[in-house]
Amino acid sequence: MKDPDVTPAKAGAQSLPSSPAAAGGGSSGWPFVPLAEVLVPVERPEAPSPGTIYRQLGVQLWGKGAYERESLDGSQTKYKTLSRVEADDVVVNKIWARNGSVAVVPKNLSGCYVSGEFPTFTPNRQKLDPRWIHWLTKTKSLWEQCDEKSRGTSGKNRIRPEQFLSVCIPLPPLPEQRRIVDWIEKVARKLKETNDLHHKAKIEADALIKSVLRNLSATMKVSGSLGDILLSSPRNGWSARCDNADNGIPVLSLSAVTGFRYRSKEHKRTSLNTDPGAHYWLNPGDLLITRSNTPELVGHASIYDGHPAPCIYPDLMMRLEVDHGKADPKFIWYWLQSPIARGFIGERAKGTSPTMKKISQGIVAAIPFPIDISREKQRQIVDELSAIQTKADQLKSFHNETSAELDALTPSILDKAFKGEL
Repeated sequence: MKDPDVTPAKAGAQSLPSSPAAAGGGSSGWPFVPLAEVLVPVERPEAPSPGTIYRQLGVQLWGKGAYERESLDGSQTKYKTLSRVEADDVVVNKIWARNGSVAVVPKNLSGCYVSGEFPTFTPNRQKLDPRWIHWLTKTKSLWEQCDEKSRGTSGKNRIRPEQFLSVCIPLPPLPEQRRIVDWIEKVARKLKETNDLHHKAKIEADALIKSVLRNLSATMKVSGSLGDILLSSPRNGWSARCDNADNGIPVLSLSAVTGFRYRSKEHKRTSLNTDPGAHYWLNPGDLLITRSNTPELVGHASIYDGHPAPCIYPDLMMRLEVDHGKADPKFIWYWLQSPIARGFIGERAKGTSPTMKKISQGIVAAIPFPIDISREKQRQIVDELSAIQTKADQLKSFHNETSAELDALTPSILDKAFKGEL
C-alpha cells in the first residue's frame, strides 16, 4: 500500500503524519455492507410542552456536519412529537440527504431535538466506530448513493429510513477502522493548523495597507473637505428594475464596489428603456461610493474600470465627479479607506435599523480631505501605496491558492482511506 502524497505544494506547513500504511497497517478488499448491519433506527419521542425550550439540531449539506439551530418554545412547533438525539447518533435529513445532509451528532449537541423529517440511528459499536461513519458522511460516494435512493420517493425526492439503511459502506474490522480514523484525524488537524496560518496571513495582508494608510494620514494636514475637489455635488444613480435579459443593459450591484475593489462581474441587467443623455451612465475612471449598506460597509468606494460597457450605476451609489486639476481619483480612493475618512463616515451614517446605515450627499462632500497636497505629491503617494497593495495582493493570492489546495486534500485522503489504499 502506498503512502498518499498529502503535502500541498507551497503550503509551508509542518510535515503531515505518516499514513497507517507506513506503520505496516491497512488492508484492501473489505466487505461492503448495508448500513442496516451497523445502524439501528432510534426514537426518543417527547410531546412538546408549552413553556419548555427545546434546542434544535440541523444538518448541513455536503457532509459539513450537524449544527444547533435556533431554540423554540414547545408552543411554536406544529409537530406532535419531537425526538431527542444523543452523541454519536446518525441523523439524516430526508429531503436533502441526496445533497450530503447526513451527520453524526457531536457531544456538544447531545440533548437537541429533531422532527420526524430527520430519521435518527444509533451505531452498533461492536461493528462500527462512530468516527468511521462520521468521515464517510463527507464522501461523494455516500452522497451519490443517497441521491440514487431518494429519486422518485414521495414525489419530493425524500429518502425513507429503510432506503437509507440500504446504502452500502466499506467495513473493515474495528481495529482497522480506529487506526485509519486516528490517522485521518491527525492529518485533518495538521491541515486545519496550516489553513489557520494561511487565513491569519491573509488578514495580516489586509491589515498591512490599513496600517500604512493610518500612519500616512496621521502626517497629513487635513484642511478641507472632499467637496473642495469635486466639480459638482455627489449624485445618486438609477436603480432600474432588472430582469437579466440577455440583451439588457448592465446595472452595477452594491457588491461591485464593496471592499474598496471594483468587481466588473457584479452586475445585473435591465431591459427597460434608457435615456442616452441621462446622468447615470458610467465613464472609465469614475469614482463611486456606496451610500447605503451595513455600518462596516457603507461608504466603500472604487473606480469603474470601463467594464462592462455601457453600464449604469444604481441609486444606492453616488458618483464623485473629481476636478482632476486638484486631485487624483486614485488618491481619493485611497484616502476614503483611511481611518480619518472611515471614522467620519461611521460617526455620521444614519438609519433606524442597526444593520443598515445610509450617508447623504452632504456627508460625502464634507468628508475631511488634505486639499493642500499637490497633484505631484498625491501621485507619488499613490505609487507608493500601489506598490504595497500589489505585494499584499500577491501574498493574498498565494495564500488563496494554497488554501484551495489544502481544501482539495481532504476528499482525496478520504477517497483513499475508504478504498483501503492507506
